[in-house]
Amino acid sequence: MSNPLEDMEKPDVIFCIGTNMTECHPVAATRLKRALAKGARMIVADPRRIPLAEMSDIYLPLRVGSDSALLLGIAHVIAREGLADRTFIDTRTKEADPFFKHINQFTPQWAELITGVPAADIEAAAMMFGQAERGAIYYTLGITEHICGVDNVQSLCNLALMTGNIGREGTGVNPMRGQNNIQGAGDSGAIPSNYPGFQSVEDPENQAKFRELYGRDIDLEKGITKVRALEAAGDTIQAMLIDGENTLVSDPDRDHCEHALKSLKHLVVIDIFLTETAELADVVFPASSWAETDGVFTNTERRVQRVRQAVPSPGEARPDWWIVSEIAKRLEFEGFEFNGPQDVFNELCSLSPIYRGLDWDRIEHGEYQWPVPEPDHPGTPVLHQGEFPNGRGIFKVINYRDPAETTSDDYPVWLTTGRRLTSYHTRTQTGRAQGIEYLLPAESLEVHPDDVSDWGLENGGWCRMASPRGEVQVRVRSTSRSPRGTVFASFSFNDVPVNVLTGSGYDPVTDTAELKVCPVRIEPIPEPEPA
Repeated sequence: MSNPLEDMEKPDVIFCIGTNMTECHPVAATRLKRALAKGARMIVADPRRIPLAEMSDIYLPLRVGSDSALLLGIAHVIAREGLADRTFIDTRTKEADPFFKHINQFTPQWAELITGVPAADIEAAAMMFGQAERGAIYYTLGITEHICGVDNVQSLCNLALMTGNIGREGTGVNPMRGQNNIQGAGDSGAIPSNYPGFQSVEDPENQAKFRELYGRDIDLEKGITKVRALEAAGDTIQAMLIDGENTLVSDPDRDHCEHALKSLKHLVVIDIFLTETAELADVVFPASSWAETDGVFTNTERRVQRVRQAVPSPGEARPDWWIVSEIAKRLEFEGFEFNGPQDVFNELCSLSPIYRGLDWDRIEHGEYQWPVPEPDHPGTPVLHQGEFPNGRGIFKVINYRDPAETTSDDYPVWLTTGRRLTSYHTRTQTGRAQGIEYLLPAESLEVHPDDVSDWGLENGGWCRMASPRGEVQVRVRSTSRSPRGTVFASFSFNDVPVNVLTGSGYDPVTDTAELKVCPVRIEPIPEPEPA
């Protein structure tokens, strides 16, 4: 996030797109509710009429996968109506002229044809955001899990640049992270293109620094993503270690994923429970959970926080860092002689420019947000104040692209997937809690009442849902939350493996799967026999 969580209470206008925040980030969403109570206005763009939409001043029910078309239409109106912040553009950005010339063609009427959102509503949203003194953008996986995910994010950055809504209190481009410590994982180098601290692996100076640390040569090229690793499983990759992820349930194209994992000669899984993925492993190492571990989390607002062991680990469970270090030692790798999590964190601080001013003792109370470049630096709650790291913000010329697969006679319905408030991710933890099991014992498919009638379905009855990759059986839930022609299900339940259906394409830059768009066919079936 470019701005801290407390800034969620400070905008005049809030633009939420591709984020079901009240269900996926319910605590953070309370800050938006406070902002609205104090008079802020909100625009919500989402295919489903989620709870945020009910709170909004303008709701834009766009067709799944059409986000970049909507954002082009909004940018067109802001430019046409003279709402662009010319002072900010002239002093802090570049490539503005090609961008403004490009968006001249994308009228709200053009955007309506693609998104299904009335042109008048697109204009109203653009006027509201363009006239804001402090406009803030919030998004999550509904923007990124597309073949054009990078285009979508860059389009949001374009809106912030053209209105000057970046580098100030109550503004910014703010992605809400999908899982705990995802930000910290990226900070620590869990990205194929970066060393810790987002230092490019293609920079010879960075390569030399880490070659000295690790005592071995490192390729001067980007690593492969998990998508490509699974494609190579059983061929050029014969062994894999999966730490803290239930890949089999969470990844797209489940049949392909399962085949890939079973093709390996050796699979190692580190996890706190015997997940569906761990059941495929040759070796499973029991990890300690967050409450059983000393360590560090960096949250969605870049806040670096100590976590402390509250209860002892059961049995032979050990911290992830210890398990990985012990494996590395047995492989005779250098640099893994850590005596505790403080050694791991302090090494990160010594190597990462954004953590350089921190150490284990300084983060005792969790008050610092990176970058913290020097020991006496107070931290950086708001990014890009006064300047950008590369000097100027760069406008990007973006064009609309259809999803990898679109609806057809064979697959006439749009499926979009996501999460539910009562069940987290693949239910590795929440699925073992009796109270949550009572609230959400099974998966269901959200279908508009008119579609339930037209397709011969019954509320509470069963249907078969198929895509080009497979099929699942799921109970029908009639609800007007999903628009006609679009259905929704979560990927949480292993007995309704929705990700058997997904996986039609990937963003060419990040290899992020198009989990939010999947054409399907739906037909009624009798209730299946109990397994």
